Amino acid sequence: MKYKQRKKALILLADGTIFHGKSIGKEGSAFGEVCFNTGTTGYQEIFTDPSYYGQLMVTTNAHIGNYGTKADEVESEDIKIAGLICKNFSFNYSRPAADASLQDFFEKHNTLAIADVDTRALVSYIRDNGAMNAVITTEVDNIEGLKKQLADLPSMKGLELASKVSTKEPYFVGDENAKYKIAALDIGIKKNILRNLTSRDAYVKVFPYNATFEELEAFNPDGYFLSNGPGDPEPLVAAQEVAKEIIAKNKPLFGICLGHQVIALANGISTYKMHNGHRGINHPVKNLMTGKGEITSQNHGFAINRDETEANDNVEITHVHLNDNTVAGIKVKDKNCFSVQYHPEASPGPNDSLYLFDQFIENIKNN
Repeated sequence: MKYKQRKKALILLADGTIFHGKSIGKEGSAFGEVCFNTGTTGYQEIFTDPSYYGQLMVTTNAHIGNYGTKADEVESEDIKIAGLICKNFSFNYSRPAADASLQDFFEKHNTLAIADVDTRALVSYIRDNGAMNAVITTEVDNIEGLKKQLADLPSMKGLELASKVSTKEPYFVGDENAKYKIAALDIGIKKNILRNLTSRDAYVKVFPYNATFEELEAFNPDGYFLSNGPGDPEPLVAAQEVAKEIIAKNKPLFGICLGHQVIALANGISTYKMHNGHRGINHPVKNLMTGKGEITSQNHGFAINRDETEANDNVEITHVHLNDNTVAGIKVKDKNCFSVQYHPEASPGPNDSLYLFDQFIENIKNN
C-alpha cells in the first residue's frame, strides 16, 4: 500500500543536473550540500551525526532500512542530515532487536527521503564534479523555481554550523565521583564519544560552542576535549581561541574531526574544502608513530593543509590517510595536545582506534 502511494521525486544539483527517484512518504523539498557515504551499515548513526547537519546524504549501499532502527543507536536526539537519497529503501525490517522501521524514524523526525535513485551514477557524478549544493524534491514541476532557491543557498565553504547543533546550556555526563573530570566543547558532539570518555572513569561537562576558556576552566577539569561537528572550521574563532589558551597552559587536549581542524587553525595551519571529502567506515590510516594501519570511520568535507603542517616547527604529523596522503592526525610538540581527523568512537575496525581515548586518559594521568 505504501509503495503505491509513493510520488515521483528528483535531485536537482547546483549545476542543473537532474537525477530521478521516488519519495518514501513525506512530500516537499530539502536543500543542502550533496555528499555520499560508503558505509554498508550504521545508517542510523550516520543520519543522527551532527557532523552531517545541512547535508543531503547519498548512501552507496544498495539497501537502506533493512535492519530497522533502535532507540539507543543514535548519535544525537534527532536526524541531522537535511535529507536522504538511496537506491532501495526497505519499508520492512527483520532484526529482532529493532523497535521501529526506518520509514517511521524519518516520519517521526519529519525528514524527506527519496529512493529508486541511480546512486551509482549520482555518486560517480559527485566524484567527478565535487560535492555541491542540491535539492531533493517531490515538486517535480517546479524546476525553475527550485533553481532560483538553490542559487541563493550559501556554500558550505565559510559556513558556520556548529551553533545549529551545539547544546544551548552546559550539561553533565557520567558519574560525578569519577576519577577524572573533562571539559568538552560541543561543536557537534556525538553520544558515543561521551560514552567512550565516561567508560574510562571520566565525568564530563559539555559546554556550548561559544563557551570561553574561563568557563571551561571554572569546572577545574583534568583534561579538555574539542568535538567533531559540521561546517567550515574557519569561522569558529571563539573555539580557536579556547584551543590556543588550553595549549598555552599545556593542559591535556584531545580533538576529533572538526576539533582537530580547530586545533590546526589555532596553530596557524589553514584548512581547505575538499573536492568530495571522506565519508565511510573503511578509510585506511597509518599511524606514523607506530607504523601500524587502522581501519577508520570518517565524515569530513574539510582538511588541514599538509604543506603548512610539515613546515610548522611546533606541530608533528602523527597519522596520514593512505588513499590521498591527507593529514589524519597531529600532535603539538612539547605540549599535551593531539588530534585526529577521523572517528575512533565509531569502531569500524572494529577497535583499531580506541587507543586514542586511552592515550588521552594517559596524558591526563601524567599531567
